[in-house]
Amino acid sequence: MLTIQSHARRVCSGLTRRDLLQIGGAGLFGLSLENVLAAEQSSATLPHARAKSVLFLFLFGGPSQLETFDMKPDAPSQLRGPFQPIASRTPDLKICEHLGRSAAVSDKYCVVRTMTHPHNDHNACHYIQTGHAWTRTAANGSDVNARETDWPAMGSVVEYVSAHQSTGAARGLPDYVYLPNRLGHLQGYDRTGQYAGWLGSSYNALATDIRKRDSNDNPFFRDCDDAELDFRIKGLVGPDAIALDRLQRRQSLLEQYDAARRRVDASPVFRAQDRLKTRAAELVMSDQIRQALDIRRESAALRDRYGRHLFGQSTLMGRRMVEAGSRFVTVLWDAPDGYSWDSHRSSKHLEKHLIPGFDQAFSALLGDLDERGLLDETLVVAVGEMGRTPKANNVWGRGHWSYCFPCVLAGAGIRGGVVYGESDKEAAWPKDRPVSPEDLAATIFWALGIDPEIRLPDRNGRPVQIVENGRPLAELFG
Repeated sequence: MLTIQSHARRVCSGLTRRDLLQIGGAGLFGLSLENVLAAEQSSATLPHARAKSVLFLFLFGGPSQLETFDMKPDAPSQLRGPFQPIASRTPDLKICEHLGRSAAVSDKYCVVRTMTHPHNDHNACHYIQTGHAWTRTAANGSDVNARETDWPAMGSVVEYVSAHQSTGAARGLPDYVYLPNRLGHLQGYDRTGQYAGWLGSSYNALATDIRKRDSNDNPFFRDCDDAELDFRIKGLVGPDAIALDRLQRRQSLLEQYDAARRRVDASPVFRAQDRLKTRAAELVMSDQIRQALDIRRESAALRDRYGRHLFGQSTLMGRRMVEAGSRFVTVLWDAPDGYSWDSHRSSKHLEKHLIPGFDQAFSALLGDLDERGLLDETLVVAVGEMGRTPKANNVWGRGHWSYCFPCVLAGAGIRGGVVYGESDKEAAWPKDRPVSPEDLAATIFWALGIDPEIRLPDRNGRPVQIVENGRPLAELFG
């Protein structure tokens, strides 16, 4: 920003009124005095923290508990489903026959069978990704797109806290990454829960933008070639897309903007702005990011192990981002066909694509992380926003059911080979130990060493707790 007036009027602090206005413009970067101070005061990590990173596998649409991790083979035929249970390495875990690879490594993960909440539609994606209930209402359920007033995603909170720690400027990669596309973008929506909301757009995830070939395509149901697996961060450009002289001119403008604030460099508040500016420039020209996003660096054998479908390759990319240093990576199984895990119509896609595709990628991820020595420091979470109705329809599809559904957790000290909570005889309601989205969010923050009771300022500068009424499930950790 350039100073136009030559006669400055100074206030008693020694700053000009124009300086103060320009500094106030720092809100364009998602920062304010209250934000910085609050984050710096609350960013100390908890001593028990085991997780350096979180890999959040989000199965949007609502996987059926009865066809995955909470089978009821003794239930009546109209309820129990078309698939058979098989043995696993976990006592008393009845697991689907199409989850054979996951059954073989069940000693590495815990199944929470009693996730529950009352928001029985897909806008619960906000609840699961933020730990805060959806409060907007619409008569026809069409109000699905994100707004700046939404609660921030868990990943955005992690990004915010990391950015305001003393080491924030030294991070090579963004801490919040979203793969392989924004939630809903393959359907024409921009669903809520994935963004920073009122925390500020500076803390949105850096997201890749893998697209489908045409309106009838579902890249989660087929092998993808390298040409379409172009995991570039949306909004960043390649080294040849902007000439060096243009980058230098842009940096010169930033330096002019900074010159208006250098008189207040003694204030720690404004040093954070310099860190963000430096970080933005580093991201644009980062070889580290380009290398991390080049999936071709992985061996063909390992890529085959994860599965060449979009979820498998995205899960492998998620591991690459965690290994490179990102702290919260969401890997999304979206609904390009409008259904997928939202399986109202039949069990065919569950049998052929959905369950086997998840089974392949999830089991490969746990093995790969373990072999690389990363499983002990990476919390893996696999969950949808809800489950499915206990009673199937006449084509073996199931409706929405948010009142009891599973979540799988592994790594970062999670006790493997156990189940937590029990559902009733129809997998319809928790019989004991219900777990809310608030509890899940508190557990994730707690594992990362972020106090679930810390407060961050909302858009009006009022301190709000990042998780309300959530209890970390410390008993899941060994």
